[in-house]
Amino acid sequence: MMLKRVAVIGAGAAGLCAAKHVLSRLNRFAPPVRVGTYANGRPIHSSMYRDLRTNLPKEVMMFPDFPFDSRLNSFLPHHEVQRYLESYCQSHAIRPHIRFNTAVDSVRPVEGEEKTTTWQMTSSDSSGRQKTETFDAVFAKCHSSLSLSPSLSLSLSIGEVLHSHSYRYAEPYAGQTVVVLGAKASGLDISIELVKVGAKVTLSHRLPRITYPLPAGIQQSSPVVAVEDDGRLRFQDGSVSAADLGLEIQDHVMTPLYHFLTPPAFPSLFFIGICKMVCPFPNFNVQVQFCLAVLDGSVALPSRGQMEEEVRRELQEKLARGVEHRHLHMMQLEQWDYCDALARLGGFTPLPPVIRSLYEEVWRQRGVHPQKYRDLNYQLVSDARWEALN
Repeated sequence: MMLKRVAVIGAGAAGLCAAKHVLSRLNRFAPPVRVGTYANGRPIHSSMYRDLRTNLPKEVMMFPDFPFDSRLNSFLPHHEVQRYLESYCQSHAIRPHIRFNTAVDSVRPVEGEEKTTTWQMTSSDSSGRQKTETFDAVFAKCHSSLSLSPSLSLSLSIGEVLHSHSYRYAEPYAGQTVVVLGAKASGLDISIELVKVGAKVTLSHRLPRITYPLPAGIQQSSPVVAVEDDGRLRFQDGSVSAADLGLEIQDHVMTPLYHFLTPPAFPSLFFIGICKMVCPFPNFNVQVQFCLAVLDGSVALPSRGQMEEEVRRELQEKLARGVEHRHLHMMQLEQWDYCDALARLGGFTPLPPVIRSLYEEVWRQRGVHPQKYRDLNYQLVSDARWEALN
């Protein structure tokens, strides 16, 4: 049997997860070619800022078959997550298959015999030397690395305009007036960091008003709708405010994707991690296993037309429920049925129910104690039960 050749684009958790599962199926797939990170002046693809800590405990965010060091606290600084991923990489012998300091320049579908599609990928190393190769399938990571520029044309007279993707630490904004656009996890965490260095923050968002206590120095407002001639921001409620910095937190939509994974026209191209408001590492683990089941023939996909119709119907149902178009990739409570469905279709072990139970408890605690919920520690007792340690 001819082994399928897979390219994995990305250097984070999703890419490692894809590589690990490909390497565990060497009777069906050739060892993956995985593109690593690069530092040759190309655009930044990481949204990691200096003081970032996980907003999920390690007991929930781990890959199901690879726990974190039990001696660590539940909520970790990002360097501990990096150590975990390095250990995961070493444990599964992934590193020899990574091409570090390599950037993907283009990926192009090539129509072959019997309507099969292969993928022509061109990459370049740190010296600029290019290489073009052909693959049977491509895995690409799409979530935290995506960023869009602010949708408003903000005049430079208001000061700096910055996407959260490029934010690294709070000290440069000490004493400044900052408008943060968006009040989900990143927007709220960065706002709290900013007020700790003496910034005055206006948290502008479309969500229902936050009712739990926010730190002094954070003021909520309605969405920004315009920029006045003098550079002040005008909000939906008619109020105006000057700002030294505008910080954008923005959402993204890619469609059509069958099961939020593959374009119906190209069912050997997979986008891992495009779903938002999910438990990421377990979600990646389920998605990758489903995609490999598609590639090895264990899962037979419907026709292109059927897949496109199913995607259209699901998105229309979400819109009919009042979900905004830019939030169509958000899962929240739907993530558990989604993961269970992929596991059932792919014929592999679903996520243990303890993951959902602890995930929902942490989000409950976050809503009550947004500044202190990370002080708690947990442990998993079984596949169905967890307990708090303090």
